[in-house]
Amino acid sequence: MKLKSLQPILWTENLDETIGFYLHILGFSLNERNDEWQWASLQKDEIHIMISKPNQHEKLNGIGFSGSFYFNVENIEKVWEDLKEKANICYEIETFEWGMREFAIYDNNGYILQFAQPASEISREE
Repeated sequence: MKLKSLQPILWTENLDETIGFYLHILGFSLNERNDEWQWASLQKDEIHIMISKPNQHEKLNGIGFSGSFYFNVENIEKVWEDLKEKANICYEIETFEWGMREFAIYDNNGYILQFAQPASEISREE
């Protein structure tokens, strides 16, 4: 088996609000939207996600995901400065003992979005 990519589908009760969060707060682009299906496809750089309102076969109990989404980024300090006033903070930026400088926010549905960069890369950027 060869895995080529992963595109999570995030469930939401408010498609417009969720699309707006990813477009206006995180800078994603809208690739496709189908209001009949209550579904959208978004992209930023190499990251692809889908947004969907649960259909009759799916049940939305809370956010429906027990984990977080971990984004590896360039220039973590700039990302932090850009997002810290725009989003609900889960935890502030810090360098962890495992060598990653990271922070986390919540999206409009309560999903945890973590942003990280190896601390060893940061000194080379300066």
